[in-house]
Order: sequence, then C-alpha cells, then structure tokens
Amino acid sequence: MQKMKELTTQEAFNKAAACCSGAEYCLSDIQKKLDKWGLGAAQQKEVLTRLQAEKFIDEARFSRCFVRDKFRYNQWGRIKIMQALRLKNIPDTYCQEALAEIEEEEYLCVLRKLLQSKSRSVKAVSDYERNGKLIRFGLSRGFEMNAITRCLHVEEEDFT
Repeated sequence: MQKMKELTTQEAFNKAAACCSGAEYCLSDIQKKLDKWGLGAAQQKEVLTRLQAEKFIDEARFSRCFVRDKFRYNQWGRIKIMQALRLKNIPDTYCQEALAEIEEEEYLCVLRKLLQSKSRSVKAVSDYERNGKLIRFGLSRGFEMNAITRCLHVEEEDFT
C-alpha cells in the first residue's frame, strides 16, 4: 500500500476550504476528512477553528440546507431528519430552528402524496390491514403518528 504524503496545516485548510466551497459540510464531516488525511488532533482543531471563523463551516446554515434537501428531495419526515442531524452531532437548537422552517401544510401535502402513492401498491385484505401497512410506511419515512393518521382520515374521505 502506498503511503500518503503528509499534509501541512495550510494545505489541509486549503483542501478542506475547497471542499466546503463546493458543498455544504458540517464539523463532523470535515473532521472525518481530516482524520482520513492523517492530521493530528492539534492540527485538526486549528483547521476547524479557522474554517468556522472564515464561515466555510456554519452548523446553522448546514442544518437548514440539510433539512430542506432531505424533506424536499428524499421526502423524509421530521423524526428521520432529526435523527440524521443528531448522528452528525449538530446541536439541537440548530436542528429545531431548521425543522421549524418546514411549513405544516407542505409537510402534510408531501405525506399525503406519499401515502396515496404507496396505497396503490399495497396489497391488503381489509382497510385495517391496509392502514396498518401505510402507517408503518409513514413511520419508516420519519413522519409523526398524528400526521399520518390525519392524512389517512383525509384520504379515506376522498375515497368515499
């Protein structure tokens, strides 16, 4: 296996800044990259501090972008998004602020479309079994139980 050339602190900063310029990263993501590049703890701290000072890394901005992307493109619910943010060690205050930006009407509309789409492919003997499968599906996507039941009741009114 070929040994990697050791990076100086300045080279690591430049490389990390280039990454952060191209996409939004959080502290833990960049820290993993610095670990992979073989930087020591003191060098990592110096690079991360400078990246934050120069606004290449901003946890609040990252959480807003992450929430918006996961909700709009992946159609995740609040619970699943919150868990993913916690795995990235984002402070809860930033998570709550970002999740609050999701409009309730848009949230329920996305969930309703997901449930209607899934309803077409669900094979069930009774409405009870079908609703159980739809509820499990909604929960697996990270939506809250009360939101799922609200959408299922609206959906049932649409069918009758």
